[in-house]
Amino acid sequence: MEATQLGLGVLVALVLVALAFDFMNGFHDAANSIATVVSTRVLKPYQAVLAAACFNFLALFIFHLSVAATVGKGIVDQGIVDHYLVFGALTGAIAWNIITWYYGIPSSSSHALIGGLVGAAVAKAGTWVLIPPGILKTVAFIFISPLVGMLFGAVLMLAVSWIFVRTTPSRVDRWFRRLQLVSSSLYSLGHGGNDAQKTVGIIWMLLIGAGYLGAKDPVPVWVVIACYVTIALGTAFGGWRIVKTMGQRITKLRPVHGFCAETGGAAMLFVATLLGIPVSTTHTITGAIVGVGSTQSVSAVRWGVAGTIVWAWVLTIPCSAFIAAIAWAVARGLLS
Repeated sequence: MEATQLGLGVLVALVLVALAFDFMNGFHDAANSIATVVSTRVLKPYQAVLAAACFNFLALFIFHLSVAATVGKGIVDQGIVDHYLVFGALTGAIAWNIITWYYGIPSSSSHALIGGLVGAAVAKAGTWVLIPPGILKTVAFIFISPLVGMLFGAVLMLAVSWIFVRTTPSRVDRWFRRLQLVSSSLYSLGHGGNDAQKTVGIIWMLLIGAGYLGAKDPVPVWVVIACYVTIALGTAFGGWRIVKTMGQRITKLRPVHGFCAETGGAAMLFVATLLGIPVSTTHTITGAIVGVGSTQSVSAVRWGVAGTIVWAWVLTIPCSAFIAAIAWAVARGLLS
């Protein structure tokens, strides 16, 4: 597609839609960063969201744009990307985020975006345009990231329990109320580093498809800054419906549990971001919380709530893909 085929006004409008998704991503996933630290009463809600927003933005200066490259170039063939496809993908992702936010279900904004891309691309050109390696590793980490988060959270909890076995509960609480400030910040850093890059990848894909950038050109600095600022603003506004589910409905949390869950989840996010894998921060922290809860006893975890969340994970990609395919067809029919 030549650059002249896509007017500047249309390009700006689509960039704004992408940033709206980025804002919704921060808003929707704020609970991942702050639920444990709020539920354990280490920080008040407004303090937690402001801290999380700051660390979301600081991730800009720490992580390489590996995840953006995967989303922008590793999910669908760039040769078929146009403004209708990008609009359909973003519409599918935003719609699914709104639905799950309304019902307080911690689904994945990341996988909603991937599902949106897949649905719009297949509606346009069929399955041949999908890039299997990028999709397979993304789908694999639907299961790997919560399992690794669960493992890290459980191992940390067991290690802390062994180290502090002779320490009084009140002293443990005092120590981990302070340490949870560190773990919460690390998780927010990982959240910003992985999730903001997904919107960077979408805008990068759009600019290349529209002809404003070459396939080998780097991401413009303004795109990166805009995406990190926007996700930080979304986090600052917070997703309070999901905070309750993440913080108290899965298992009861104390500061030591919050520290282990956040630290285990952050470790998983850091590894995935360095490898360029777009993982779900929602899946990761949920797995870590379940891992921490299961070290107390199997009955400490409300498995019914966890099961509902898992169903949302399974449905995210197909549902967002279906919505995106419809949005692509409507946009193509009305605007072409």
